[in-house]
Amino acid sequence: MHVDEFWTLIERSAAVAADPDERLAWLTDRLAERPVGEVVDFAVRLDELRGLVDTWRHWGAALLICGGLCSDDGFHYFQAWVVGLGRSVFERVVDDPDALADVPQVRRLAGRGPREWAEDEWPEWECLDYVADEAYERVTGEEGLDEAVEARGRELSSSPDPTDERWDLGDRVELARRYPRLVAIFPLPGRGREWVWETARP
Repeated sequence: MHVDEFWTLIERSAAVAADPDERLAWLTDRLAERPVGEVVDFAVRLDELRGLVDTWRHWGAALLICGGLCSDDGFHYFQAWVVGLGRSVFERVVDDPDALADVPQVRRLAGRGPREWAEDEWPEWECLDYVADEAYERVTGEEGLDEAVEARGRELSSSPDPTDERWDLGDRVELARRYPRLVAIFPLPGRGREWVWETARP
């Protein structure tokens, strides 16, 4: 499966349904109609793409949007969500995480605290990781996607592992410098108040 085919599936799923669960069901059905090699390809392509947004730059943007509520797992699921936004948005965000400020799905969260968001509004798409697994089981009648991926010399990521330069994600000055558009719609907490930056990293 060429990366263009991967993006076609992702974007068609959004055209078919707005509900994340319905998109997942559509993707799983379409993938299960393909040869097993393409199912494995889908998992590999997703892993490759999410690696492009597995950076401290993108984690900082996710934390800002979510008011500091973005753990290791949360950021891993955030990466899949960014892929789900489609190719053109994804490529803009890869280059500039602050471009998330222009995304309608992000802008509609502004002005409300994360605890006020509906479940399907959260910028995460955990279950996209399971589409290829389910399709693989349908096609082969057994589990084994991870082994099939490993046979290609690759291991699917299960948690963030940024390799770019680490910086202080709680530094207000640095946040404002790096994400001026996001800070404009997701204001930093006032003086004397601190976010709980929910990352499991020191």
